[in-house]
Amino acid sequence: MPTNKAELPAIPAKRYFTIGEVSELTGVKQHVLRYWEQEFSELRNVKRRGNRRYYQHGEVLLVRKIRDLLYDDGFTLQGARQRLQGGNAEQAPLTAQQVRKELQSIVDWLDISLGKE
Repeated sequence: MPTNKAELPAIPAKRYFTIGEVSELTGVKQHVLRYWEQEFSELRNVKRRGNRRYYQHGEVLLVRKIRDLLYDDGFTLQGARQRLQGGNAEQAPLTAQQVRKELQSIVDWLDISLGKE
């Protein structure tokens, strides 16, 4: 499975993609895609013939965006949902990296305050 944006293949010019194809195009496993369908209302697939899932081009792009928010930017599911729904930057939750940085600055301040430089 590709692990970063540069490794993801180009999306072919097709109307519908199977869940297996979407998995390959986005680097997200099929069971995770099924889970995300429950968590993100924006992610809607089409079910046809024997209840098989088919995704359109826009949904493949959306899966890539969700993947970027969760895996690359460190958002939680709730934070990614808010970001997709257009939450502004002031209300957006902090990423894991931002929380670590903030906590480190608090630890540094405490060390200075307690004379543990």
